[in-house]
Amino acid sequence: MEFMKSNNVPQAIGPYSQAVKVNGMLYTSGQIALTPSGEMTEMDIKKQTRQVLTNLRNLLDDSGSSLQNVVKANIYLANMEDFGIVNVIYAEYFGDHKPARSTVAVKTLPKNALVEIDVIATTLGTTSW
Repeated sequence: MEFMKSNNVPQAIGPYSQAVKVNGMLYTSGQIALTPSGEMTEMDIKKQTRQVLTNLRNLLDDSGSSLQNVVKANIYLANMEDFGIVNVIYAEYFGDHKPARSTVAVKTLPKNALVEIDVIATTLGTTSW
């Protein structure tokens, strides 16, 4: 088991790792719309979703994986009415790659973020079947 750390994403704000690599798989902690310097992106669902997905892309890249290796994504929304907007931006980042995904509405997120996403990805080759 390897605990991953990237300077290209916000540092953990609690007692957890940014990601953990084990047996060819990478499990990320949830990313909210913090910049790598720790500043919260403004309260706009489009900007927050882009920051979250950029954080995940950077974390995956720095950990030997990529968005194209994601096998499962979990999306947490403060407001399910934002689903359509998040879905469009998510598709921009993932393109034709369509990992399994769950999307749930939650009462609140850390730092009152509007969206949080975590992923599970492979680090062994690609996910082409």
